Amino acid sequence: MALKPDSYVVLNDGHKMPVLGFGTYAPDTYTKEQAGESAKVAIEVGYRHIDCASMYGNEVEVGQAIRSKIADGTVKREDIFYTGKLWNNNQAPERVRIGLEKTLKDLQLDYIDLFIIHTPMEFKPGDDPMPVDENGKVIFHNTDIRETWKAMEACKDAGLVRSIGVSNFNHKQLELILNMPGLKYKPVCDQVECHIYLNQSKLLEFCKSRDIVLVGYSVLGSSRVEGWIDQNSPKVLEDPVVNEVAKKLNRTPAQVAERYLLQRGIVVLAKSFTAKRIKENFQVFDFELSAEDMKRLDGVNKNLRYLSIEAWKEHPKYPYHEEY
Repeated sequence: MALKPDSYVVLNDGHKMPVLGFGTYAPDTYTKEQAGESAKVAIEVGYRHIDCASMYGNEVEVGQAIRSKIADGTVKREDIFYTGKLWNNNQAPERVRIGLEKTLKDLQLDYIDLFIIHTPMEFKPGDDPMPVDENGKVIFHNTDIRETWKAMEACKDAGLVRSIGVSNFNHKQLELILNMPGLKYKPVCDQVECHIYLNQSKLLEFCKSRDIVLVGYSVLGSSRVEGWIDQNSPKVLEDPVVNEVAKKLNRTPAQVAERYLLQRGIVVLAKSFTAKRIKENFQVFDFELSAEDMKRLDGVNKNLRYLSIEAWKEHPKYPYHEEY
């Protein structure tokens, strides 16, 4: 099936997710207001899938952007697919709804389309998103993720969210939910780091076999935030193969990097704070990569993870000890 600007995947609960989304995470070099303005531009350009999270600290501004585009007639609420995320301090079952209700309050929306567990790694429950001990180390907690999932299911039943899923889960952590007694709703997606250097072929195969959509973030590489990202890691948009293919097709490297994932059945989240690039990054539906181009890009994979979060490696649910 040809990909079009309004293409979507049907999730395992019947809801529809647009195949190209706009990511709103803003490093400290950008203001929360800039994240909101960028979201407005994205909606004007044609994005209908907006990805945000309470941890980003900008849901108020992104919510204002969405509501302003509804108010001026650009979109209706039902045209927008909004993803929010449950942060690590709210994974205790009694706090899951608290986390979701804060998102709804910040956005000033009645419901969101997708709510996902941000990471499998839980912190000490409470209002502090990053609780630390006297040595400055994050205080871990370890609720059974199946209990968290039951609380997520209750939020869906309450009509506060249409679909529920996970993020940064490995295949074993997904199986824990899929095999739990009394499972009511399967996760609709697993949102993970995914790009030409980490093409997630094994996790993609696993997810497809379970009717779970793989959603990719950092598809253009990662914001090179000091302390989180190795500053010497290679840059996706400078990769020679990506640039050769882009030059041949008269496309930008970003467009080629996105299109590669889209053609593999991955939902793509693209992020930018420049109006020109936001527009360019949406222009991926009027060209196609050949089988030969796809094979060349497959060969670029290095299993390189930008965001491995070394400081949390001791967490009992750290997901990256597994291959996929």
